[in-house]
Amino acid sequence: MSDSKILFLDIDDTLLCRDKTLTPENDALIRTALQEGHHIVICSGRPLAGILPVAERLDLLKPGCFLIAFNGGLIYDCGKKKPVFEKTLPLEDVRLLFKKADEHGLYIQTYDDRNLLIRKETEETRFYTGRISVIPRVMPDLPDGLEKEPVKALLVELHDKSRLDRYREEVAPIVKGRVSLFYSSEYLLECVKEGISKGAAVKWLCGYLGIPLTSSVAAGDSENDIPMLEAAHVGCAMKNATGACKAAADYITEQDCDHSGVAEIIRRFIL
Repeated sequence: MSDSKILFLDIDDTLLCRDKTLTPENDALIRTALQEGHHIVICSGRPLAGILPVAERLDLLKPGCFLIAFNGGLIYDCGKKKPVFEKTLPLEDVRLLFKKADEHGLYIQTYDDRNLLIRKETEETRFYTGRISVIPRVMPDLPDGLEKEPVKALLVELHDKSRLDRYREEVAPIVKGRVSLFYSSEYLLECVKEGISKGAAVKWLCGYLGIPLTSSVAAGDSENDIPMLEAAHVGCAMKNATGACKAAADYITEQDCDHSGVAEIIRRFIL
């Protein structure tokens, strides 16, 4: 349909409630939007393996549907069952990120095509895998044991965000022009190839599908969602979003993620 729209949805604390459940209202409105010919695209910092179960619950694993993983580092065609876009981190930069994490005494992990890659299971691992359904694979020799470039590395700090702030302050100037570092929550510091963002993914996928940006809407709650909100024609911040995310938005929901804020967005801007 010529007047179809495309909605880009963050998962955690946006599409899903804080307890990782999906409200019946969000589920119903997404299905209605799909039935009326609109596009729903999940756009998350999660690895693909952590998005697929959510997409399956929403019946999005079919031709014409796409998933954006790793904050835009990978775009997956659900019909073809393969990526149509992927940008990886050079191994030299991955080794530097791990070395600096060790110097700061911080936990860091990375990914291959199917698994979360960790040196050993820790409190941080259990926190992360408790949030999303991914299988950790123990590789004590990380990062030297990597056989191919990963799309993303992630630092997790559960007790003192200032430790992540200090890491970013030191490392960002060293990798400037090669690696982007930004938060997806107060506990998670993302590391992806420079130029990769949810916003860049929104623009790329709209171009790939031939959908004008004027037909795009995006919803999120955190720092890593800001480029997506700025790229879309209408950027929506959840009521529970960070102050910076709200400041970048065109619209702030009246309902939070626990009370079907996404359904509110669909009613107002899609249907």
